[in-house]
Amino acid sequence: MIQIKFFAMLRERIGLATLNFEYAGEKTVAEIKQQLVSKGAQWQVLAEQEVLCAVNQTLCGPESKVNDGDEIAFFPPVTGG
Repeated sequence: MIQIKFFAMLRERIGLATLNFEYAGEKTVAEIKQQLVSKGAQWQVLAEQEVLCAVNQTLCGPESKVNDGDEIAFFPPVTGG
């Protein structure tokens, strides 16, 4: 099982803060993201714009490996001033 967390406007548009995702073998963040996008309209926000990701609270790229028990977080880019 992988726990997926959504932050800021992603959480608002998807309508979930967390999701438990069944682990089905070694995958990358990009593969899991694509599986989520294929679930329906509310998930399209993950493909519409730049989305940052972290595995186990470490910022990573889409090709990072994910293992059973990991936590993935998706969040929009942060801007400041």
